[in-house]
Amino acid sequence: MQTADFVTVLFEGPDNPAKVTVGIMMGVNAQAKGHAAMIVLMVEGVKLALPGATEGLAIGAPFAPVAELLAKFQAQGGRIGLCASCMAHFGITAEQVIPGCEVITAGDVVDLLTAAKGSFQVT
Repeated sequence: MQTADFVTVLFEGPDNPAKVTVGIMMGVNAQAKGHAAMIVLMVEGVKLALPGATEGLAIGAPFAPVAELLAKFQAQGGRIGLCASCMAHFGITAEQVIPGCEVITAGDVVDLLTAAKGSFQVT
């Protein structure tokens, strides 16, 4: 598993757009500072990886809509990790998610967090 300088762990999903916005925004800002970044989606967060799940999620100025933030994050080389157990719990398969996501295990999350220079966890 390739590590990252900055890891955001996001436990919230489409039902909490404020926390989702802030979590993804932190990943984008880490990239702007030159850090390799990864967003790990766990629990309800894995639902964000389904096509169309972020459309319409917006909390207003000064924050960009979630779909824009996530697209910017990925376009700048940001990685998205999906908790395999969480996906199984919600009946989500790797074939159903947006392109570019990595299915990861609990052990991978431990490795990512212990190797990162910084992290931001949104629960």
